[in-house]
Amino acid sequence: MLAVALAFVVAVTLAYIATPEGEESYAPYDPESPDLDGTRALVHVLEDHGVEVDIVRSAKRLEDTEIGRDTTVFVTGTEALGEDTASRLRDRTDGSELILADPPPYVSAMLDIPYALSQAAETIEADCDDPRWQGLSIQADAMTAYDAGSCFPHEGGAVLAPADGLTVWGAPQVLTNDQILRADNAAVALRLLGGSDRLVWYIPSFDDLAPDETHTAGSLLPPWIKPALWILLLAVVAFAIARGRRLGPLAVEPLPVHVRAAETTRSLGRLYRRSGDRRHAARTLRHAARTRLAQRLRLGREATPEAVVRAVAHRTGRPDLEVSALLTDSPIENDHDLITLANALADLEEEVRHP
Repeated sequence: MLAVALAFVVAVTLAYIATPEGEESYAPYDPESPDLDGTRALVHVLEDHGVEVDIVRSAKRLEDTEIGRDTTVFVTGTEALGEDTASRLRDRTDGSELILADPPPYVSAMLDIPYALSQAAETIEADCDDPRWQGLSIQADAMTAYDAGSCFPHEGGAVLAPADGLTVWGAPQVLTNDQILRADNAAVALRLLGGSDRLVWYIPSFDDLAPDETHTAGSLLPPWIKPALWILLLAVVAFAIARGRRLGPLAVEPLPVHVRAAETTRSLGRLYRRSGDRRHAARTLRHAARTRLAQRLRLGREATPEAVVRAVAHRTGRPDLEVSALLTDSPIENDHDLITLANALADLEEEVRHP
């Protein structure tokens, strides 16, 4: 195990050193990529262990590649697989070992592979009867657990899953230059892809898709999204109908609407009484009385309550404290106090008008 880890350390270092300046960008998990998400180090170690690695980047090239029973076919970039491409792939790999790396939802549905996406950064033990994985564990930033999985169980599924003549590997990050030295990732990668003397690493291309196989935005959605959208639409319509019936028909009247001042006063009084907010009613009465008194005494709109109190006391001869209690802060506890205040303010205004 130590020798394997050391070999991978050397391979990763060489992959970075051998990277030329200004090189083209690679897709994730590309076997020729020295980037953090590439897998060049794994390919170097496989070749050092005697595995012949043949990199195939198109369906036509795959048709021309010899694939025998002693060949392992590993597919990354599975998002570019279409029905026709997948069918030809299954035909070409009949009798050999076919491994798909983390197929997306629409490809899983196309191949009838149940899946459940989950994030995982912790270490996952193999926990299965297959002697290849006994005592090994993996660790990666993200994994996909499949319902029909067999090894490396995680959140109700497993990362390694057999599916109708092929194998699905839900943790391709385990193979990358950045994460292959975590846990037992290196040993798992060698046993996953180094079981045969020859490895065909197939990277599908969108150019291989038939015109009717191009993936639209709808094809990327899970199958339950359309029924859910229909249910949501019906719920919105039902809610709109229910609210519309509750509000009743619209009332039409000419605008502008003229409301008499007396009706407004009575309506506000009923609202205040219904709410039981006597203090607010008292504040309204006092504010209105101060405004009228200030106008009567020609104090101006900017007159403070204290100035109004002093002017009213001087005009009527009442004590300042008595006038202040009426116009500012006498307590109101019940309806009787409110009526008494209203009458007292009316008397005060009358007294100011006729001192």
